[in-house]
Amino acid sequence: MKDEEAEAVLRAVGRQIRLWRESAGLKQGELGARIGYGEDLVSAVERAVRVPQPEFLDAADEVLCAGGKLSAMKEDVEKARYPQKVRDLKRLEDESFELGAYANHYIHGLLQTPEYAKALYTMRRPAYTEEEIDRHVGARMARQAVFARVPTPTVTFVQEEVTLRRPIGGRAVLREQLEHLLEAAKMRHVEIQVMPNDREDHAGMGGPFRLLKLKRGKTVGHEEGQTHSRLISDPQEVQLLEVRYGIIRAQALTPRESLAFIEKVLGEET
Repeated sequence: MKDEEAEAVLRAVGRQIRLWRESAGLKQGELGARIGYGEDLVSAVERAVRVPQPEFLDAADEVLCAGGKLSAMKEDVEKARYPQKVRDLKRLEDESFELGAYANHYIHGLLQTPEYAKALYTMRRPAYTEEEIDRHVGARMARQAVFARVPTPTVTFVQEEVTLRRPIGGRAVLREQLEHLLEAAKMRHVEIQVMPNDREDHAGMGGPFRLLKLKRGKTVGHEEGQTHSRLISDPQEVQLLEVRYGIIRAQALTPRESLAFIEKVLGEET
């Protein structure tokens, strides 16, 4: 679903809510009071400015006696909730049987807590609105469903040591994030490695990237920059990333050593 299509979905949903509300003889404030939301939110949803939550649609459907017509829109609204590049990346992750990622600035998105992710988006410049922050955090958390997928994919990460020490969101948020890493690493299909600051040889100086091996037998890469993200499908470029990722993993601490290292850093934060 392209962003234009997502906007069209939200406009259609807003229009339907307005038509059902007017048919019921209710004002926006009256509908909001009956379903537990403010008049401003009802107005924003009808104008396609805000994305309605599933609970909003279910409550509006019941109050307006829409017979399930508004609730039926939840699936389309869910697809339209997140930015296109996030939807595209989630689709690839859902199709993958193996994922690998090297992260050097912050904890990888698939491993982030909601508080850590919110802190990252809050510090973006130019600044995001609260609505945009919530939208991006929600999208990032939704992608983490990949860990619970059946069959489970093999997921590996290499994190730079500095990402474990940078107090994004404050010390409390960092401690919770480190605890989350330790919990994630307990999953049998997840391996987390740490690249220590004292490594003299480092194959990852070109920046962060990820590799996704798809069920249909193809491997693609993904890079994200300041203003854009790039999907890499050229076999030669992908092969280069695969070689590089293998070297990075070999240069990093082993998964067991990395867990001990994360525990050590967490101990220093308490």
